[in-house]
Amino acid sequence: MTATPAASGAASGETTALTARVDDVVRALALADGRLDPDVADRIAAAMAGVRERLALGVDHTVVALVGGTGSGKSSLFNAVSGLDFADVGVRRPTTSEVTACVWGTTASALLDWLGVAADRRIERESALDADSEAALRGLVLLDLPDHDSIEDAHREVVDRLLPMADLLVWVVDPQKYADDALHSGYLRRLVGHEDAMVVVLNQIDTVPVDLRGRLEADVARLLREDGLVGVPVRTASARTGDGVRDLRHLLADVAARRSTAAVRVGAEIADAAALLGHQVAPGEATRAELPASAAVDAFARAAGLPAVAAALEAVVRGGGRAVPSFGAVQPDTVEIARSSWLGAAGAGLPPRWQAALAERLASADDLRRGVDARLADVGIAARRSRGALVLTLAAAVAAVGAVAAGLVAAWPLLSGGAGSVTDGVALPLTLALVLLALVLGATALLVRRRDARRRAAIVQRDGRAGLDEIVERLLVVPTLDLLSEHREVRELAVAAGRREPPPAGLGTGSSPA
Repeated sequence: MTATPAASGAASGETTALTARVDDVVRALALADGRLDPDVADRIAAAMAGVRERLALGVDHTVVALVGGTGSGKSSLFNAVSGLDFADVGVRRPTTSEVTACVWGTTASALLDWLGVAADRRIERESALDADSEAALRGLVLLDLPDHDSIEDAHREVVDRLLPMADLLVWVVDPQKYADDALHSGYLRRLVGHEDAMVVVLNQIDTVPVDLRGRLEADVARLLREDGLVGVPVRTASARTGDGVRDLRHLLADVAARRSTAAVRVGAEIADAAALLGHQVAPGEATRAELPASAAVDAFARAAGLPAVAAALEAVVRGGGRAVPSFGAVQPDTVEIARSSWLGAAGAGLPPRWQAALAERLASADDLRRGVDARLADVGIAARRSRGALVLTLAAAVAAVGAVAAGLVAAWPLLSGGAGSVTDGVALPLTLALVLLALVLGATALLVRRRDARRRAAIVQRDGRAGLDEIVERLLVVPTLDLLSEHREVRELAVAAGRREPPPAGLGTGSSPA
């Protein structure tokens, strides 16, 4: 039967929490689309679709089934526990294969539909007249099943279908037939390992003399141990007198307070799906700081000849070169190698499908090459001579001319054979000073030219690397971080959804409403 949304309206906390975990898995599937093994993705999607259907039934009800043979008095016990005279008792009971249900707190319509309980076989217990007297049993769904030893096959089929769906099985036996082999070999011995989901109620205890009741209870416990069932509680009750009914209600209240088997099973299914998802991602991913951005810029700089162009420009400005340098086209093979190196470093540790997705996400080698070429074309390569050095060179030349003139003046008396003049004592020192000044200015001009040449080369290097930084950021870093962010989110969603729950207390041997 296809599940329909629960009629009770807003989902309770348990259903809400489980639904949130399903949403995490489904979101992770959507984020990882195309990067998971298709078979695994299909399995997870199918599992989550099934879980959603079961969550629509609600997992906040605790299903308790009263199971017993003909004449055990379980229908009377059902009426005694519910406080309502609703279940069929006596002669009419063996004639029907229908299940009777009493629900505390909510209608549980979708769940009861799924369990196959007819609309006229349901009753809600906790009315406004009850105040809080029934609050302890809120969330309990008590089922009165057909007799398991009925001669009608349909009755046994109903019992067999519903047993695995219960959080707790209350086996109701009577003092005459508690040792019936149909009960022990047909049912109880098959439930070894599920003792926590069972209790045996020895009903009609009022028909047994008081001094024999303890011995009878001990005999029931012995038979259970012989069946291999250890630790199954044995309770006594009388639906007719009410003895033991209160204790049974307390026991059911304790069970209703636990997480339902349905909730635990759904949690386990979600955890299994999350584990499958977790195996499709790496345990971690590279951070921005770990991406080889600087190495990529270095590779592109070498491929474009940026260091060589800067060196050539330095030589021109220094005066040691004549040709004005320019950037040539980047070789595709060089860019492809740089791109492959990026993929190897950025995608290290990622599963193959994620690595392939990263390769698709990055710019192609051609796009990278065109980006590098276009960006470096914007770098200004000014080959003009150093103005400071030119000024100093002119000043040195003027000083040199002055030195020559002063030297001629100093040498004139010797050349003319005439007597010395008043300028003789000044011309020689002035000549020496001007020579020294010309030398200093010439050396300074050389140093300034070299400084300016290095500065121009550094500016080209800086602007070129800034352009390459922008290319690497836009075409490599950003798409890589986007994909790694998706990988991280898928991984974290899988971890969040994969919280393991304690093993179910219920039977867990067949289909479950959740």
